[in-house]
Amino acid sequence: MNVSLTTKILTNKALLKGLEKISEHGTSFAAGTSLFMSLSVRPLAIFTTPDTEKENKQYAASNSICSGLLKFAMVEAIALPIENAVKNIDKNPDKFLKSSTIKNLTNNSKDLASSRSYKLLTQMFKLSSGLLTAIPKSILTIAFIPIIMDKLFLRKKKTTKIETHQNIEITKPNSNLYFTGNITNKLSKGIGKLLDNEKLQKFAIKFQNNDKDIAKHMSATTDILLTSTAVYQTDKSKKIKENRKKALIYNNIISTAITIAGGYGIDKIISGKNGKFIEKFKQLNAKDPKLAKYVEGINILRPALIFAGIYYGILPMFSTYMSEKIDKYIEKHSK
Repeated sequence: MNVSLTTKILTNKALLKGLEKISEHGTSFAAGTSLFMSLSVRPLAIFTTPDTEKENKQYAASNSICSGLLKFAMVEAIALPIENAVKNIDKNPDKFLKSSTIKNLTNNSKDLASSRSYKLLTQMFKLSSGLLTAIPKSILTIAFIPIIMDKLFLRKKKTTKIETHQNIEITKPNSNLYFTGNITNKLSKGIGKLLDNEKLQKFAIKFQNNDKDIAKHMSATTDILLTSTAVYQTDKSKKIKENRKKALIYNNIISTAITIAGGYGIDKIISGKNGKFIEKFKQLNAKDPKLAKYVEGINILRPALIFAGIYYGILPMFSTYMSEKIDKYIEKHSK
C-alpha cells in the first residue's frame, strides 16, 4: 500500500523526537532560536536599512547582539533546571504529587501526561524563566551595549606588544565538582507542592482548553516587561550617547508593539489551519504514547517561530528606519 508524503513526514521519527524535545525544553528552544536570529538575521537586516545613520544602526545591532547572548545565558541558567524538574515529575508523578492532585489533573484524560490541565501548569512553570529573567536581562543588555559598541564598531587601532615567552598556567577543572540528581529532585518536590495547591488546580482545569495559547501569552508578557525595562534603562544610561538614546528607545518600542500585534494576528490565522493539522497529526500518531508531548511541542514551536520571524527577520529594517525618522521629527518640532 502506498503511503502519502504527508503521512511519512508527520510520522517521521526524527520529527517526533524533535517535537518531544521542544515539549520538554520549550524555553531553551525559544532562547536558542532567539540567539541565532539576534546574532545573524537581525543585525544583517539592520545594516541593510536604507537612509539611516550608521551609528544608529550600530546601536540597534549592538542591542540585538547583547540581548540574544544575555537572554540565552540567563534563561538557560534557570530554564534547564526547571525543565528537568518537570520532566522528573512527568516520569514519576506518584513520587512528587499527591494522589488527589494526580486524580484532579488527570480528569477525563487517560493519564497525567496527556492531561491538558497538567500541561497548562507545567508549561507555565517551564516558560516562566523568561519572565523571571526579563528585568535583569534588560538591565544588563543596556549596560553592555556601550561595551559591544566599543569592541565591534568604535575600536581604534592600537599597537599591541606581542610577548613571545609567557607562562600560561592551565588549571584543570575539579573533577569532584559535578551535578547530581539531588538538585533536580528538590526542585521537582518544590514544583510538586505548587501543583498540589487546590486553587492552582482549579485554575488549570478552568483554563485547560487554552493550553495551546500559553506559550504565546507568556512570550508577549515577557516582551512587554523586557521592553519597558530597556526603555527606562536606556533613558537613564550615562554611557549611551544622548543623541542616540531616543532612536534606540523608539526602535525597541516599535519592534515590540508590531511583533506582538503581528504575532497574535498571524497566529490567529494559522491557528485555524493548525487545528486541522493537529487533528490529522493525532490520527496518524494515535497509538504513540508520547502523542500529548508531540502536540505540546507543536503548540510551543508555532508561536516561537512566528514571533522570532517577525521580530528578527521582517521587522528590524522598518523599526530602525522609523525610529530614526520619529526621533528627528520630534527633535525638529520641539525646538
